[in-house]
Amino acid sequence: MDIPNVIGDWQEYQSEQWAGLRVRVHSLKKREPPRGRDDDAKGLTYITFQVTFENRGTTFFNIDLFDHPQHFDVRVGRDGLGAYVDERASSGIYDFNLYPQRRATAVVFAAAPTAQLKQLAIQISPGIDDDQSFGYVWVGGLGVHEGSTRGSSRASNSTSGVAHEVERFLQDEAPGS
Repeated sequence: MDIPNVIGDWQEYQSEQWAGLRVRVHSLKKREPPRGRDDDAKGLTYITFQVTFENRGTTFFNIDLFDHPQHFDVRVGRDGLGAYVDERASSGIYDFNLYPQRRATAVVFAAAPTAQLKQLAIQISPGIDDDQSFGYVWVGGLGVHEGSTRGSSRASNSTSGVAHEVERFLQDEAPGS
């Protein structure tokens, strides 16, 4: 089983075909969409997060991240229920040539009952050069400190919540433990 990323972590694509490309889910916060709420989200709490792609390679990549659930999915709560994704309020990345040493960022708005937003799982599987990529997963939640993106740090120093559970899982699965 692959170990999930904590919101804020960078994930390098593990493919020679996409060498140098990495992605990050970050900036999770509670926020209303700038153009107003969708009627389908009545009674739900809105969150937003950013998905950033960075090209550290030597050639450009064509990126697509706009179609829910094909390119991204948001799950909430202990049972991993699907969150409402407001595609009208979100800004995706469509047919964008990401050149070396450049970044592209999408902003996603989703909504769910407030109590379920303490545990989130966000899967990102963009189209890259007209191929569907592997879906990497990030975990976190509202009120959980976003992990540092420096190489050696992974999770928050929180003592409870999903980040602590991920940290404990990583420690338990570490070689020699």
